[in-house]
Amino acid sequence: MALSLADAALLRSQNLIDHQWRDAGLGRRLPVTDPATGETFASVADSDAGDARLAVDAAAAAFLAWSRRPARERAQLIKRWHALILAHQDDLARIISTEQGKPMHEARGEVLYGASYVEWFAEEATRICGDIVAEAVPGRKLLVLKEPVGVVAAITPWNFPLAMIARKIAPALAAGCTVVAKPAEDTPLTALALAWLAQQAGIPAGVLNMVTASREHTPGVVDAWLADSRVRKITFTGSTPVGKHLARESAATLKKLSLELGGNAPFIVFDDADLDAAVDGLVASKFRNGGQTCVCPNRVYVHDAVHDAFVGRLAQRVGALHVGPATEEGAQIGPMINARAVDKIARHVEDAVARGARVVTGGKRVRTADGPHYYAPTVLVDATPAMELSCEETFGPVAPIFRFRDEAEVIRDANDTPFGLAAYFYSNDIRRIWRVAQALETGMVGINEGAIAAEAAPFGGVKESGYGREGSRHGLDDYMHTKYLCQGQLG
Repeated sequence: MALSLADAALLRSQNLIDHQWRDAGLGRRLPVTDPATGETFASVADSDAGDARLAVDAAAAAFLAWSRRPARERAQLIKRWHALILAHQDDLARIISTEQGKPMHEARGEVLYGASYVEWFAEEATRICGDIVAEAVPGRKLLVLKEPVGVVAAITPWNFPLAMIARKIAPALAAGCTVVAKPAEDTPLTALALAWLAQQAGIPAGVLNMVTASREHTPGVVDAWLADSRVRKITFTGSTPVGKHLARESAATLKKLSLELGGNAPFIVFDDADLDAAVDGLVASKFRNGGQTCVCPNRVYVHDAVHDAFVGRLAQRVGALHVGPATEEGAQIGPMINARAVDKIARHVEDAVARGARVVTGGKRVRTADGPHYYAPTVLVDATPAMELSCEETFGPVAPIFRFRDEAEVIRDANDTPFGLAAYFYSNDIRRIWRVAQALETGMVGINEGAIAAEAAPFGGVKESGYGREGSRHGLDDYMHTKYLCQGQLG
């Protein structure tokens, strides 16, 4: 298949290192495939440790000048980048949809969502402030400065190939850091297009560097950054096992880390909830991007008194979701990212049914005209903690329903996981709302709301879902360190 764009220059196939587009040092290529069919439609550089070190060389050389550039100038360049993203939103959405598989309307939404972080941090760049501390001894001045940490390595996943990398690069640049980045091997084209637009916006040489690598060669790239003392921060979104590896291997050089890792989000519907609103919220949060999001509900707890009514309404909505090619008008569930993803979904459903769950709607693979990598949006009832989908992220369009009878029981079950990224609940009892919101062990809570992400809000988790925050004013802090100055003999 061919990817046709209004601006063909957005389709990049090389690494960006020190403002130059260049092949991998060993000349290897990484095929980029259509998730629906598995067919190759493009290729990019397949980098190794040598390419990774060259990227750090460029970022380290550019750091001093970029970090000393006035914040307003950095902000103006980032705003130009934001304007170019908006000007190319249709092409960017087409790239996202083609390499990742989400329907075009969702891909356009991702472009706007990612761009909102770029705009937000462009504005935050001019609001970086320190403190003057009241002196304890006459004749002294105590000052606190915020300074960029240095070279940042950003490693991003495939499910939001534009938004994830934008919300890492934008705060890094705003803070005065330089960046080396590696997008996911499944979705490199979107990140390379973003890098091209940053270059066109006037981001100076070496400030933003992008290398791509296959699953086989990614460890070499990342290990080179982990071992390099010039890389002062790692920001990563992905699985908890990989996050733990990064934390361990960063210890030798004591890098700063931001880790947004796995989730196992509960979605709780109490007996006093607005059921129609709860169904709307679950459909929005669970089936966006085909269920391939880190904050989508993985366990749906419904009070016994409203269980049957809720399931009936939910099954009607979910059964009507249209499965089809990402480019098809009206498609709501596109292909999963690859065959492995479909296999995992099928395994989870089969395990649940074998352990007593019942399929209300869906529960099967779907083959469309363009390929086999689809799974029908699914609702299961009679789910239990013994099932695989209770403790592992399914990362697909499957909503398992668990019954519960009292608040204490459901809070215990919701928190009975090593993860703590997001949680959702629906209730109209204001006292319960505050009790439950405080009791849930997660970094983010949606209260009568299924869509919780926003550039102005801190995004991140607790427990084994990681640490650090993206977005909001807190997101800039993760790219800075605090320096204390004490000046004496002023009396």
